[in-house]
Amino acid sequence: MPEVLIGKVNDFFARPVVAGIELTAPLKVGDTIRIHGHTTDITMTIQSMQINNVNVQEAKVGDSVGIKLTDRARKGDVVYKVTV
Repeated sequence: MPEVLIGKVNDFFARPVVAGIELTAPLKVGDTIRIHGHTTDITMTIQSMQINNVNVQEAKVGDSVGIKLTDRARKGDVVYKVTV
C-alpha cells in the first residue's frame, strides 16, 4: 500500500507506551500509520491522540502529538500514513 511521510518520533515513553510525533502533514484519529526505524516496524490505526495532554480528533502540520502505540518506538523513527 502507498505510504506518505508525515513526521518523525521525537519522544518515547515506555509507560504508557506513547510516542511524541512531530507532524509534517495532517493526521486524524482513524488513520493508519506505519512507524519505521532501525529496529522498529509498527503498522497501526490511530485510536486516540493528544496535543498537550488534551484529546484531539485531528492535528495539523507542525503539531506535536502523543499517540498510544502497540509496541516500542525510538526517537528518530520515521512515521508514514498508509493510504488506500
